[in-house]
Amino acid sequence: MNQSTITIDVQLDPDKVPSQISWTATGSTAENAQKAKAMMLSFWDGADKSALRIDLWTKEMMVDEMADFMYQTMMTMADTFNRATHQEELVKEMKQFAKTFYNKFREIQMKENSAS
Repeated sequence: MNQSTITIDVQLDPDKVPSQISWTATGSTAENAQKAKAMMLSFWDGADKSALRIDLWTKEMMVDEMADFMYQTMMTMADTFNRATHQEELVKEMKQFAKTFYNKFREIQMKENSAS
């Protein structure tokens, strides 16, 4: 049986706000730790039937980057749900919601930018 270890390092500022996130994985082709501005990690606790999450982002994460991150994550979640359940109608709805969310974000950004 193969095993891989994923290590996540989070540097905190004096106020305990993430200032840097990096990760490494055994068996990865990357030689150095990979930097990230944000991360979401979820685990399913089968005994409690609940999701356990860690959501972190650095001060450098821009609002438009967060919207891109959320959009891409929602689309990936829909793909994962499709592979696990083959519930294509629900997957289509999930992806449509992600697209609507992202388009609304862009509309709000354009209004805010034109007002400044």
